[in-house]
Amino acid sequence: MALVKRGKTWHTHFFVDGHRFRQSLETSDWREAQAREKDLIARASQGRLASLSQQFSKLTFKEAAGKNLAERVAHLAPRSVQTERERLKPLCVVFGSIRVNRITADMVRTYVADRKAANVANKTINLELGVLRGVMKRAKLWHHFSEEIKPLPVHTRIGRAMTLDEKLRLAKTAAMKPEWQNARLAMVLALNTTMRACEIKSLRWSDVDFLAETITVRRSKTEAGQRMIPLNHDALRAMRELYTRSSAIGETPPDHYIFPACENGRLDATTPQKSWRSAWRSLRKAAGIGALRFHDLRHHAITELAESQASDATIMAIAGHVSRQMLEHYSHVRLDLKRRALDGLATRRINSEGKLSGYDTNHDTTQPSAEVDQEVNYGKEWSGREDLNLRPPAMKITSSMLLVAEVSAKRRTPNVPNDGLGYG
Repeated sequence: MALVKRGKTWHTHFFVDGHRFRQSLETSDWREAQAREKDLIARASQGRLASLSQQFSKLTFKEAAGKNLAERVAHLAPRSVQTERERLKPLCVVFGSIRVNRITADMVRTYVADRKAANVANKTINLELGVLRGVMKRAKLWHHFSEEIKPLPVHTRIGRAMTLDEKLRLAKTAAMKPEWQNARLAMVLALNTTMRACEIKSLRWSDVDFLAETITVRRSKTEAGQRMIPLNHDALRAMRELYTRSSAIGETPPDHYIFPACENGRLDATTPQKSWRSAWRSLRKAAGIGALRFHDLRHHAITELAESQASDATIMAIAGHVSRQMLEHYSHVRLDLKRRALDGLATRRINSEGKLSGYDTNHDTTQPSAEVDQEVNYGKEWSGREDLNLRPPAMKITSSMLLVAEVSAKRRTPNVPNDGLGYG
């Protein structure tokens, strides 16, 4: 337990049976505050004082959800706050006027069934249930639901890499119409820097260093996404085109966005562009490419990095990955590279003479000798099982080995004088 003075008033904070109690003692006198705190602890032990979670559970769901979000705003990104508010809308339609402690598992199951009947995706329903779970956990009531309410199955879609023909067609088609300029330049940056759409939209001119030919990602999906990326020739050319366009309208201050918002034909460089979704769809259809998300461009860039034999650390530094699992999620090598990798596992290969040879390594530990000019029968090969090793395998006999044996034999022969009969 603890007594804390805020301004001139004492407040208490204590736990009883795992429940937290915190409230004002409404006095500035320390001795009186101690007495009131003891009285509150006694009432809480007897079950006559509502804990914070009990007070929270008596709120309606709409009030509780708003309070729960307000308490977490300081720890969330603005985009996360906006997303949670969107997830709360369908929940408040159903549970808004119901007190939190009156919500049952059957109500939640009915909600899930109704959302499925409305053709809402499983992933969206799971996200909404996540917001509901947060409110129920705050009220210390989720344990009543955890065994009955499970997430719906979600088939995670792996991003796909384009074929060379698709990439060329997309680039050629993008240059046909001026209204596709933003989508084209964003596409070039994504394909050459691995940046996400949200990272590209958040770029300001202060993030670009034309002298060092680098770009700094300061706002990303995660903290690990903040990174510096070198600009290759294509990316640098796209950035110069963007700078020329912005200079023409006088919108190149360091704090202005590279992709400015455009409302009713009026550019506002102090606000980032919200989306190029319509232009991207039109461009993709005109290029004759089926399902291809803008995010797939990032996957394509990372796949090409993986195919170029770049190390995992290099790919993670460029793409901003935070774990090996995410790296493996994107770095799906194409079938021919997989086949080539599996061919490397073969223990024997066919050489140019049509004979089996050993491992094909750059630095063989055992090189064939030029002195080998004859071989004898190898005999039984040596086995890994000791009970089968009745005799060691015969070794290869070379001419140099025969010469050494002959010299050794002469040295062991005693020097007997010749008796003239040929027996010496």
